[in-house]
Amino acid sequence: MKRTQHETPLIEFHDVFKIYGEDDSEVRALNGVDLRIEKGEFVAVMGPSGSGKSTCMNILGCLDAPTAGEYFFRGVDVGAITRDQRALLRCHYLGFVFQGFNLLKRTSAMENVELPLIYRGLGSAERRRRAMNALHIVGLDGRETHTPAELSGGQQQRVAIARALVAEPTVILADEPTGNLDSERSVEIMNLLVDLNTRQGITVVLVTHETEMAAYARRCVTFLDGNILSDESRDAAAKPSVRERSASVARPWGLKTGVSA
Repeated sequence: MKRTQHETPLIEFHDVFKIYGEDDSEVRALNGVDLRIEKGEFVAVMGPSGSGKSTCMNILGCLDAPTAGEYFFRGVDVGAITRDQRALLRCHYLGFVFQGFNLLKRTSAMENVELPLIYRGLGSAERRRRAMNALHIVGLDGRETHTPAELSGGQQQRVAIARALVAEPTVILADEPTGNLDSERSVEIMNLLVDLNTRQGITVVLVTHETEMAAYARRCVTFLDGNILSDESRDAAAKPSVRERSASVARPWGLKTGVSA
């Protein structure tokens, strides 16, 4: 089933379940979740381990499928399209950023960023042009030929973000993108994601367990036991300083310690 785009948000979950195991061993990672994300939003997805936030992200990224329920992307029922069509959806509309960077170790920053474009069949000159532009956007001019071993952790994550950007995605899915970074580098990466959202209109969905990182988003969806515990919005995204983050005092969404940790 397809809906016209003006009638639906960019992303919509309708009564989505993800169930593992059977009978006594059954685990409901998602338990009838309804979720809407509009184009241009910056949404943080929070929750403790086992809450369902990572399962939600995997389904959003077409890396997994719901057991039941519907997932619409740009008005298209993702469950009704073929595996190859889902792969095309990922390739053309979604950019991924992970905690572990996932860069090819012996490959230059430029070549790492070009990889998604190879799968799209672009020629070498166009790949190079787009990769150069993406590296410029993330502030890595002059680092194009460096391998990951020659870059800091923050620079490696910038390469990963450039790789997510190079295919001009509609959505960036960022799974704990600051998890391997120190406080200063974390703030730099979060400011970069905010800039991509506000200046380029890219929708950002951020999975994090840190309330200080969630404060950069304009909306925070908190999961617990496979359900959405809360869904809160704010007028403007915060930008905690390094000192504020290190102090770990920010509780911008009014979350209880047991839920947000």
